[in-house]
Amino acid sequence: MTTTPRLYRKPISRFWWVRRRSYLIFVLRELSSLFVAWFVVYLLLLVNAVSSGSEQYQRFLNWSAGPGVLALNLIALLFVLMHTVTWFNLAPKAMVVHVRSRPVAPVVVLGLHYLLWGLLTVIVLLVVLR
Repeated sequence: MTTTPRLYRKPISRFWWVRRRSYLIFVLRELSSLFVAWFVVYLLLLVNAVSSGSEQYQRFLNWSAGPGVLALNLIALLFVLMHTVTWFNLAPKAMVVHVRSRPVAPVVVLGLHYLLWGLLTVIVLLVVLR
């Protein structure tokens, strides 16, 4: 009867990713996609409520004003903002833009992303607050 040696494997904590900042940010960014999905579902529920008449819309508003939904939306907003910032910071690495056969500096690509984001935010605010 022969026995095969068993390799020793050091136990690893389930929260190994918390110890390093880069791993923590990576895991939180991946988790943020769930909150992006929540905002899509929330928007679809809103569109459905609006298209179903004023009574359904009012019921949706009352449900949305509940502390649980407000807390979820606030947490989701923070995660979606983090998702956006990390995605924008990745953009210059993911795409190389050429103008007249010369690459555009990564800081310009990053700056234009944030500039357009700010411009679109101002336009949406003007439309909403009008």
